[in-house]
Amino acid sequence: MIRAALVALLVTATGAAAQQKAESGPGAMLRGLDKVNGQTVDIEVQNGQTVTVFGLDVALGDCRYPAENPTGDAFAYLTIWEQGKAQQLFDGWMIATSPALNALDHARYDVWVIRCMTP
Repeated sequence: MIRAALVALLVTATGAAAQQKAESGPGAMLRGLDKVNGQTVDIEVQNGQTVTVFGLDVALGDCRYPAENPTGDAFAYLTIWEQGKAQQLFDGWMIATSPALNALDHARYDVWVIRCMTP
């Protein structure tokens, strides 16, 4: 509920940014963290592909970036669930510059977006 309110506030507060044209990249660079042992891993994932990040399966729906600034902020639509389980832990857009705005809530693992891959 609070996340939805924050996202709505962000969208209304950045009206000019909402009008920027966005392009879809062919994939994204994600980073995973195992909070128990501190290990990190960077993984490239293509749109429509599912990859394993530690004990989680991560599916990338789309990765978008500002058309005028390909190295700018990345917005990725991710679906995340534990391996072997059907219940989703996360399903929504993650923003590279604000990963805590809409974050995965898991006791052991973190996954966030680093950037979109550009052609």
